[in-house]
Amino acid sequence: MRAPSLSRRLVLYLLAAQIVGVVLTTLAIELFVEEGALLMFERDKNELAVPRTNDIVAGSLRRSMSGELLIDPSPALCAEMERAPNLRFAVFDWDAKAALAGSSPALVSELVILRRIRTTHMHFSIDGEGFEVGKGHLSLMETPLGRVTVAIYGHLFEWWDLLRTLQIEFQSYLRYFVLEVLVAVGVGWLAFKRGLEPLKRVARQTERIDLNSLHQRLPLEGVPAEISSLVDSMNGALARLDEGAERQRRFLANAAHELRTPVAILLERLDAPQQQGLMTDLRRDASRIRNIVEQLLAGARLEKRGDDLEETIDIVELGRAMVDLHVRLALKMRRNLEFSQDGASIISVRGERLALESVVANLIGNALRAEPVGGSVIVGVGPGPEICIIDHGPGISPDDRALIFEPFWRKENTSPGAGLGLAIAKELMDKLGGRIWVEDTPGGGATLRVSLPLAGDVPCEMADPRAR
Repeated sequence: MRAPSLSRRLVLYLLAAQIVGVVLTTLAIELFVEEGALLMFERDKNELAVPRTNDIVAGSLRRSMSGELLIDPSPALCAEMERAPNLRFAVFDWDAKAALAGSSPALVSELVILRRIRTTHMHFSIDGEGFEVGKGHLSLMETPLGRVTVAIYGHLFEWWDLLRTLQIEFQSYLRYFVLEVLVAVGVGWLAFKRGLEPLKRVARQTERIDLNSLHQRLPLEGVPAEISSLVDSMNGALARLDEGAERQRRFLANAAHELRTPVAILLERLDAPQQQGLMTDLRRDASRIRNIVEQLLAGARLEKRGDDLEETIDIVELGRAMVDLHVRLALKMRRNLEFSQDGASIISVRGERLALESVVANLIGNALRAEPVGGSVIVGVGPGPEICIIDHGPGISPDDRALIFEPFWRKENTSPGAGLGLAIAKELMDKLGGRIWVEDTPGGGATLRVSLPLAGDVPCEMADPRAR
């Protein structure tokens, strides 16, 4: 479910803020401006009781059987007279200028001036009682029974009068603030719409991005500071997607290039079925193709699983199993394949077994091709969480060690393969949170080592093994 429009919410917030502002302004005018200071509130607060007291008195108006208007104290008026013992009230007919029956005689006698003048609003005091604002008040009122003038004297404040006064004053001042409220809301809405225009441009740019244009980035020019973090996050997501798509493209390229060469060699061998050692060569080629496919599939599985590598692997058992799997191939190639263990009987690492098997199988295949005829390739485990594959061939020069893990690199163009085996192995080890590096074999040759985190370790970015 979509959230409400931001511009609509802004308009509502501005409207609410303006209304609150009007209320607070009204309160300030009542308590600070008109009366001078808040300290005068205690002395003048009875003035706030005028509207309520007038309504109570007006609510007591009745017509007699003869049709004459009179004051018949209602329960509310009686209660108010009990609460304010000094309360006096009088009601005058606007047309006849005569006091209604039920008015306070003393107050009527003091207001005889109303017979000669007409007024709609007046404060007054009675001689001898001292002048005090709010002591007496006279108002013209429209009632269901006609227009009358209501005079009250000695009315008392109660806290509900403050709310009633705010209501009355708010209604009075509102018409002065309507234009201001509308202008403020309109300007706020327009400003917000213009402020969102950069975000709309970003949205239009986003609509043009697809799998073939993930290299594009969303523009930050003109984007408000409040939204720039969102655009930065989206650009970061695009960068990660672009990296993932590049990995997928590299995976497909690896599969195509790596499989093309052994398949071509296999076809050439089949064209010469009488060639000596054909079956051995076919088995070697098939084994190589299998290793390549398993590596690529392992890379795809790791790509899907991400960092979810909870499998515990006994690398001692894995090393023995890989030797048993390749020993027949080694014999066919007239090489020996041995297993060596250094350290504890069980070494458990955290990773993905099929991926690690693919890496070790690739390294064993490379070592068997590098090992001289009659020599021995050694698969060693330990003393730590490491597997090493040792050959006694020509070795790898220090200058080439920085290149052997690069895709499509080969020492000589005449050597078989597309140069992706070690590159795929390096990529798999990176995904497993481990590392792979090369060392010299004492006496000549190359030793390839792989290392994985021990079971229970948190994977981390491994340093370049050449820095060891």
